[in-house]
This record gives sequence, C-alpha cells and structure tokens, in this order.
Amino acid sequence: MGNGKGDDMIGDTQFHVRLRGSANRLLWLGLAMTTLGIAAIAFPMFSTLVAALLVGWAFLVSGALTFFGSFSIHGTGPFFGALLLSLISLSAGSFLLFNPLAGAVALTLLVGVIFALQGAFELVFALEVRPHLGWLGMLVSGIASVILSLVIAAGWPAISTIALGILLGVNFVSTGIAYVIVSRTMRPVSSLDR
Repeated sequence: MGNGKGDDMIGDTQFHVRLRGSANRLLWLGLAMTTLGIAAIAFPMFSTLVAALLVGWAFLVSGALTFFGSFSIHGTGPFFGALLLSLISLSAGSFLLFNPLAGAVALTLLVGVIFALQGAFELVFALEVRPHLGWLGMLVSGIASVILSLVIAAGWPAISTIALGILLGVNFVSTGIAYVIVSRTMRPVSSLDR
C-alpha cells in the first residue's frame, strides 16, 4: 500500500471508483452542455422555440407509438387507458408544434419542475463526491438549479418566452461547468501519477 496509488484511494467509496472510471465521459458531457448553454443564452428566442418544438415532437411520437400499441393490450380498462393517454400525448404534441410560443408558457412551468428535481439530484451528487475537490462545483450547480426553479415559479405565467431560453442556457452552463470540474478532480489515479 505504500506505492502512493493505494494511498490516494483509501477514502474512496465504490461510487468514487466508478466516477474515476467515467471522468473523461463526464468531461465531454460537461463541455457539450456548456457549449449548448452559451448558445441558448446567445439566442434565447430560438432556444425557446427549439425546446417547444422538441417537446412537441417527443409528445407526438410517443402518442403515436402508444396509440398503435394500445390495440395490442387486452382488457377494456387498460386498452382505453392507453388509448386516452395516446390521444392526450398526440394533442399536446400537435399543440406545441402548431403553437410553440403559446406552448412555451406551459413548458416554462414544466422546466421549473425539472430544474427543481435536477437541483435536488445535484445536491445529493455533491454530497456523494464531497471528500474530493469537485464537490463544491456540483453543489453550486445544484443551488443554481433550485434558484432557477424558484425564479420560474415566481414569474410564471408572466415570464416571457425569451426568459425560458435564457434560463435553459444558464442551467446548461452551470451544470456543464460543474461536470467539467468534477471530471478534472476525479481523474483516474494512474493519470495523476508521474
């Protein structure tokens, strides 16, 4: 154990060992999220429209798949439940595709809920990483996500569609930077040895 390599890993949990193994993927994910976030901030109206259209297509495809799948379900209750879900998804997708700006108001509320959940995840993730240097970056990102969700809740529904793009961008940038920081501090031990 006196070789230095084992000494570095004494305080590591199984989670830390797995995180070290995926540090490079986490770095690239962080860089991609930061780049997307900067683009969303630079073009907020465009990013709002893209988000609304992307969610619209996701609802439309999901609704179509559920619609066709509902005919293979046995039993009246489950069949009508799946059929109703598919029709709601198809309607929501069509609404977002044909009225992306009006749908952005509802989407803003949904994004606020997602930010709150993401913030909670990142706070727990930061506490899991805590003995290592990168935990503070993830903690700041989690707090930023929670604050953004509160900003959305406070301004909804009057919050503008431009604000959705900016908030998405800020969230992507803060999360991306946190992932980069964690990936750099959690590099595999062999790459830290000289």
